[in-house]
Amino acid sequence: MSPSAPSILPISVPQVNAANTAANATAQSPPIATPAFRSFINHLHDQVRNGFAQRRPWAELVDRSAFTKPESLSEAVQRVRKNYSYFRVNYLSFVALVLAFSLLSHPGSLIILLALVAAWIFLYLFRPSDPPLVLFGRTFSERETLGILIVFSAIVVFLTSVGSVLISALMVGSAIVCAHGAFRVPEDLFLDEQVPEATGFLSFLGGTNQNTSAVATPAPAVAARV
Repeated sequence: MSPSAPSILPISVPQVNAANTAANATAQSPPIATPAFRSFINHLHDQVRNGFAQRRPWAELVDRSAFTKPESLSEAVQRVRKNYSYFRVNYLSFVALVLAFSLLSHPGSLIILLALVAAWIFLYLFRPSDPPLVLFGRTFSERETLGILIVFSAIVVFLTSVGSVLISALMVGSAIVCAHGAFRVPEDLFLDEQVPEATGFLSFLGGTNQNTSAVATPAPAVAARV
């Protein structure tokens, strides 16, 4: 009598939970869109480098022989406008230096500000839209994430020391810039020379006043295209 064949035990394949699959996909997906972030950093670096290339010599900025007291308030305001048009990049660099020094002297505010910037970068600005954000077992849409970040930013700026540090640094830097512009005589500055037009995020910092000839020159070309 031949031996009986061993019985085959049924093997059941466990079903994978859809929630676990989504969680694993979320965990495996990158927290930030690396190509977009690198493109932004490269673009920002190029714009800052181009902006610094337009700065004026610092020796010309602090020339003691060019400082006189303005005779009236209107003359002081006119000096500030002319000097800002000429020393725009230098002034902005000085304000940024004051802001950086103020934040470094308050490390707690600096850490909170860096955390806020990191939250905007990793949770909204450069985060892939698919899959959605999942925190503490709850899924947040892009609109909910944006609303939470706005509320969190308002709390950080108005209810912590970050807002006072930023505002005080900006006020001190702006006051020094206005004082320098009011006492610096702009007659020796070459304000009539054509300054290269700023592009990118520095374009809004450019002055609105331009020479009439520079504005009127491209008019025929525009008319010809139309």
